[in-house]
Amino acid sequence: MSVGQVTRVPELLPAGTAVGGPPPRHPLVRLLSRVGGIAARVVVVAIGLFWLLPTVGLAVASLRDPAANSATGWWHAVLAPRELTLDNYTRILQNDRIVGSLWNTVLITVPSTLLVVVLGALAAYALAWIDFPGRDWLFVLVVALIVVPVQVAIIPDARIFGWMGIYGTIPAVVAFHVAFGLPFAIFLLRNFFIGIPRDLLEAARMDGAREWRIFREVVLPIGWPAIASLAIFQFLWVWNDLLVALVFATSENAPITYALREQMRAFSSNIDTIGPGSFLSMLVPLIVFFSFQRYFVQGVLAGSVK
Repeated sequence: MSVGQVTRVPELLPAGTAVGGPPPRHPLVRLLSRVGGIAARVVVVAIGLFWLLPTVGLAVASLRDPAANSATGWWHAVLAPRELTLDNYTRILQNDRIVGSLWNTVLITVPSTLLVVVLGALAAYALAWIDFPGRDWLFVLVVALIVVPVQVAIIPDARIFGWMGIYGTIPAVVAFHVAFGLPFAIFLLRNFFIGIPRDLLEAARMDGAREWRIFREVVLPIGWPAIASLAIFQFLWVWNDLLVALVFATSENAPITYALREQMRAFSSNIDTIGPGSFLSMLVPLIVFFSFQRYFVQGVLAGSVK
């Protein structure tokens, strides 16, 4: 070997970094994988359509004449779209009983949701970030109240409301919903608030902020997804409730579920009222859910990724 000759040294790679792609898959394996993906999509779509079938049937039945609903099933309207009409909705919007019950539902649901969200958020912040004697035992008590069935408190609460003179009124229904909605609200929001970095709150305290300002300007903006999720849960539960309305409300101030149950006594002759009334009762929660869907998903996924 001459002095001026250059010797090439092969490039060395770290152990475990050898260049090489995945082994090629057999064509039959690729075909089965692709067919399996298509089959999974077909199954999911089929389940979704089957799940939506009652809703579609209710919507079509609400648009048919009572005589047509009595004579044939709702699926006949697919072949005879001339049967569809908005007369049922026109009549139901002129029905004082149904319109009044819808308004009563709003008067029950909105205060119940707002009170649970506001009181639950305040209590959850206190249990998460304010030190006071018995805080942990109080949180254990709140968690224990979640498992108490609604039926257990119906008779005691009925007696209390009767003694207070509010039995059979909208405030009684609201109070019952708030009492049973608060334990879950506190549990959900407290577990979310406690995941907020302590440094944020300590920095706010060093800047002179008091607890109310910290709660309003630091905790609430961060906890908005969880609060929106709680509001959706509470709204849907109260809006669709029937048991509490049957016990604590009267026919004059009852919600839409109570009014529709009264119509079920003569189902065949009241289908033109039950159909559109049920669909309107279902439409409002759907609008609320899809309006807050983005926050709902954020609240459900909160804490899953650090």
